[in-house]
Amino acid sequence: MGHYIIRRLVISIPVTFGIALITFILLNVIPGDPVALMMKDHISADVVARVRAQMQLDDPAYIRFFRFIWNALHGDFGVSYKLNRSVSSLLMDAFPNTLILAISGALVSWIIGIPAGVLSAVKKRSFLDNSIMGFSLLGVSIPVFWAGLLFQYIFAFWLGILPVSGFDGPEYLIMPAIVLGWSSAGTISRLTRSSLLEVMRNDYIRTARAKGNLELKVVINHALKNAMLPVVTVMALQVAGLLSGAVITETVFGIPGIGRIAVNAIQNRDMPLLQGAVMFTTVLVILGNLVADVLYSLLDPRIKYD
Repeated sequence: MGHYIIRRLVISIPVTFGIALITFILLNVIPGDPVALMMKDHISADVVARVRAQMQLDDPAYIRFFRFIWNALHGDFGVSYKLNRSVSSLLMDAFPNTLILAISGALVSWIIGIPAGVLSAVKKRSFLDNSIMGFSLLGVSIPVFWAGLLFQYIFAFWLGILPVSGFDGPEYLIMPAIVLGWSSAGTISRLTRSSLLEVMRNDYIRTARAKGNLELKVVINHALKNAMLPVVTVMALQVAGLLSGAVITETVFGIPGIGRIAVNAIQNRDMPLLQGAVMFTTVLVILGNLVADVLYSLLDPRIKYD
């Protein structure tokens, strides 16, 4: 297992480098001068040129790219053009908010999705099964921004029981967590159902039933553990995706997380801030994939990584 983890981390180096390169190229082909945007139009061209030289933006692109890579390896992502603050400090300030939102959304997804999938599998082809799958399909199909606006209208404007936006207390987390978790819960419930139905066709499940065990005991003790293998993989990937910045949710509900930072960086053409956010989220996704593989082997001892 140790050799596998080391090998995966080594393989992730060119992946991270490639993502950094693609991000850098895209930012440099976008029209507009970040210095002019930062200093507004009333500043003279001479001042803009002098500031560009001070910020080393006149250097060749390959020099600026490798300078960014070298500094990033030392934990320095540069200084935000717009906010004039260290990108690393901005990301560290925003990450706890994204982490709280991601964990809350994941918990909502798991608490709803796994029991719903199990219940749907046990009651397959029933009205309850169809209702759960229909609700799951609705959660997967509805865009997150539309669900967020709908929840804001119902619970904030109409009923007035929850704050419409912000991040100043636990009550501000309820709507974003449900909106973020609803879509993931739909995926988890459908995957749990299909995986459990497949496992319950195996011979050892029929043997457990023949011994007179209750159906609930058969499902929980014998079928669910093996059925959870693909589900755990998706769960780990979902957490990594949520950590990488629930961009739309954070924007709709005004949560100062990494996703909102990335959106503001795009709007302001703040290259250091956007590059730092992309690199930070890339590492999170890679680690999430690695955790998924490790959990997979822990759940099923037959799986060995050589």
